[in-house]
Amino acid sequence: MILIQLILFCALFTWMVKLGVGNDPLNGLYFYPKPVQQRAFELGLSDPETVRKKRIQFMIPFVLVMFLALVLIIGLWNDVRDFSTAYLQALLFLEVMNWYDGIVIDRLWVGHSRFWIIPGTEDIPFVQTWSQIFKKRLILSLIWIAGAAVPAAFVALTAQMR
Repeated sequence: MILIQLILFCALFTWMVKLGVGNDPLNGLYFYPKPVQQRAFELGLSDPETVRKKRIQFMIPFVLVMFLALVLIIGLWNDVRDFSTAYLQALLFLEVMNWYDGIVIDRLWVGHSRFWIIPGTEDIPFVQTWSQIFKKRLILSLIWIAGAAVPAAFVALTAQMR
């Protein structure tokens, strides 16, 4: 059952990213390295204020939806009521999401789809190397060790109200 939930959680992650960028990679310019952003600004394709606003417009709903999905999966679907079980499940989901983002989203989808190429920036590398992905994901893995406590605490607290 957990495997199905992990697949659904990662599918939700992918759907949220696709929904956020729509049919234009410029809607997700905040995902790109600074040199790509700078070139897009120079070409008049966007500006820093627009990128900042779009990042906020994406990240707030994204974080809320993913957090709510995680809490609902652990608390309601799995009927977890104690902090330690909720913590272990939250950590599993967040770690899988972390590595899924780096490998499937960043390296495979972005790295192998022409959709993500912004006209005029083709000469600038925008896909992270395997080394960069590994380093970033290891750092995020450490962060999620602490971060998993937040949804776990929420699950444990709401379980007391049921």
